[in-house]
Amino acid sequence: MRINKKSIGQLAIFGGKSSFDEPLHVGRPNIGNRDSFLRRVNHMLDQRWLTNKGQYVQEFEQKIACYLGAKHCIATCNGTSALQIISRALGLRGEVIVPSFTFLATPHALEWQELHPVFCDIDPATHNCDPVKVEKLITPRTTGIVGVHLWGRACDVEALDSVAKRHQLKILYDAAHAFGCSYREKMIGNFGDAEIFSFHATKIFNTFEGGAIVTNNDSLAAQVRYMKNFGFGGHDRGIYVGTNGKMTEVSAAMGLTNLESLKEFIQINKLNYERYRSELDGVAGVELIKYDESEKNNYQYVVLNVDRETVGISCDQMAKILLAENVIVKRYFSPPCHQMEPYRSYFPHAGVLLPETQNMSMRLLCLPTGTNITPEHICHICQIIRLIIKNGKRIKVNLVCGRLA
Repeated sequence: MRINKKSIGQLAIFGGKSSFDEPLHVGRPNIGNRDSFLRRVNHMLDQRWLTNKGQYVQEFEQKIACYLGAKHCIATCNGTSALQIISRALGLRGEVIVPSFTFLATPHALEWQELHPVFCDIDPATHNCDPVKVEKLITPRTTGIVGVHLWGRACDVEALDSVAKRHQLKILYDAAHAFGCSYREKMIGNFGDAEIFSFHATKIFNTFEGGAIVTNNDSLAAQVRYMKNFGFGGHDRGIYVGTNGKMTEVSAAMGLTNLESLKEFIQINKLNYERYRSELDGVAGVELIKYDESEKNNYQYVVLNVDRETVGISCDQMAKILLAENVIVKRYFSPPCHQMEPYRSYFPHAGVLLPETQNMSMRLLCLPTGTNITPEHICHICQIIRLIIKNGKRIKVNLVCGRLA
C-alpha cells in the first residue's frame, strides 16, 4: 500500500500512516535464477564437496577473472578477510594511508593486522582520496596506500599510482562498491598491486557472503592462495603464516548464478537511478551524485547530496522522516571512521585535517534501489522528498517541538 501525502500532517513522523507497508531497503539482496542455483546446490550435495577448492569455487574464480580481464582471482570468505590477507601478503607494516570516508571494515582490516591507518581527506567532487593530500601524509613509517572506489566511481588511479611509485609504496584498492565498473575503459580489478572485492549479500553482485583478491601479479597471487588456506604449500606442509579465508562451494554456486544475471541487475539499477534523477531534477537543495556515462557503472548507490541551508532541515532529520515512512535510507558514511572507536581515541584531533570528509558526512543520503524497487516506489519516495523540501523550515520547527503545531 502507498499513501499519497499532500501535507506534512500526513507524514508518519507526525502521526500519519507510513507510506509503505513493507520496508524499502538500499541493499536488499539481488537473487538470480533460483532453479539454476538449486541445480548447482543439488549437484554439490551429490558430490559431497562443500568447501576446500571445489568445482564451483574454481569455476567462479576463472569466470570472475575472465569478466574483469584480470589474470588472477582468488575467492575468499568475505571482503574483510581479503583485505587482511592481501595486506599481509604485500608486507605492509607501520602506517597505511586510507580514507576516513569509507565503511569501518576498511581501517579495521588494517588495524587487525597491527597496521596503523592514517586517515586522508577526500576530493569533494569524487568523494575519493585526494592524491595531493595523500602525498602530504607520507612519513618514513608509511608502507602503503589503500584507495577506495566509493560508490563504484574509480579513484584517480593514475595520480595515486604515481604517488606510490615516487615513494616506493605498495598500493591496493578497496573495490567493494565497484564490481562491474571501469576506469578509462579498463575494468576495476586491474589496478595497483591488487584490488579486493566484497560479495556481501547487500552488494549488487553477491555470493551470500564472500569476497575476492584480484591481481595481475603471478607471484603475489600464488602467495595469496597459500595464505588463504592456512599457509599450506602442499599436503600438511605449512610455508606461510596463513588463515582460513576460503570461499565455500554454496557461496560460489550463488556467485555463478548471480553472474548470469548481473547485466539485468545493472540495467535495473540504472533505470532506478535515471528515474530518481528525473523525479528530483530541478528540486532546489538536493542533487544526486553523477556517474561518468563513458565508463561502465553498476549504479549500486543512489546518493542524494542535501544542502541544509536550502532545504531547511539537516540530512539526519530528513533521514528520520523517511525512515518513519518505511523508506530505509542509509547515512553513508556518518560518522566517518575517524569519529568512531578506536580511532576517535587514537586521533582525537583528526578532524582538523579532514574538513571535506567532515562536511560530506553531514550531507549524504543513500536511497533505496535494486531489483526489489519499482518505478512506482521511486515516484512516491521522491514525492515525499519534495514535500519535505517544500516545507523544510516548518518541519524543522515541529521536529524540535516533538509534535505538529
